[in-house]
Amino acid sequence: MYHNPVMVKECIEGLAINPDGIYVDVTFGGGGHSRAILEKLTTGRLIAFDQDADALSNAPDDERLILINQNFRYMVNFLRLYKAIPVDGILADLGISSHQIDEAGRGFSTRFDAELDLRMDRKSGLTARQVVNQYTPEDLTRIFRQYGELPNAYNIAMKIADARGAAEIGTTAGLKEILQPMAERGRENKFFAKVFQALRIEVNAELDVLKEMLNQTTKALKPGGRLVVLTYHSLEDRPVKNFMKTGNFEGIEQKDFFGNLIAPFRPVTRKPRVAGADELEQNPRARSAKLRVAERSGDE
Repeated sequence: MYHNPVMVKECIEGLAINPDGIYVDVTFGGGGHSRAILEKLTTGRLIAFDQDADALSNAPDDERLILINQNFRYMVNFLRLYKAIPVDGILADLGISSHQIDEAGRGFSTRFDAELDLRMDRKSGLTARQVVNQYTPEDLTRIFRQYGELPNAYNIAMKIADARGAAEIGTTAGLKEILQPMAERGRENKFFAKVFQALRIEVNAELDVLKEMLNQTTKALKPGGRLVVLTYHSLEDRPVKNFMKTGNFEGIEQKDFFGNLIAPFRPVTRKPRVAGADELEQNPRARSAKLRVAERSGDE
């Protein structure tokens, strides 16, 4: 199993699918959401993206689907290439798939010993091993503080810097062993999840890429088109929430002469939707998921 797609019914409802429309799934993964979109289409088209080559083997044999093995930061370029602008809806299921976590050699899970890699696109250059061994203590502090929201980020960075002076840190187990004394007793799993989250976000430039994609949605979506985004932690959810509400990532409202909000989107969901009890029982991955939906307005 690649992974169970999260909140499929809610995502499809959020997209409000037009059967002959054009839709984009920027995170194809196991193809669960894409299949659900295809079921609702008649003469419509679906253009999907996934930078992980492993995802290509999940593509259904369907002439209405174009699956592109690229990062979704290039969304608009490819939509223009396939003469698919404007589109009726865009879906993004952020975070990593269960498949990536369960494949030991990728280094995404703290359950396995593996090379410090953490690349979603294995053709890209930067690895977690390079970050851990080559970044300055100041840069390590920054990523653990910003992307891991770890209060002891400076001490973590110094611990790594001291250890790598003796020998290069090459594996997930090696890094965990070095940082074990820093983990609060009984909360070790949470601590290491935050450490590896910080490294993964840095390696894949996840927040920069997310913002690039969101900015492109204003060009890609037609008025009335839907943007549907699933986030899994506050670092993703905050910029998505602000962007849907104000059109910028800081959440700064711009108003016209009459005091009306000027924004490229209107949030459809005032509060994020979360998975129901039945789904949580079947799919623990849905536990931290937040679903936000917005509609493209005519305003810029």
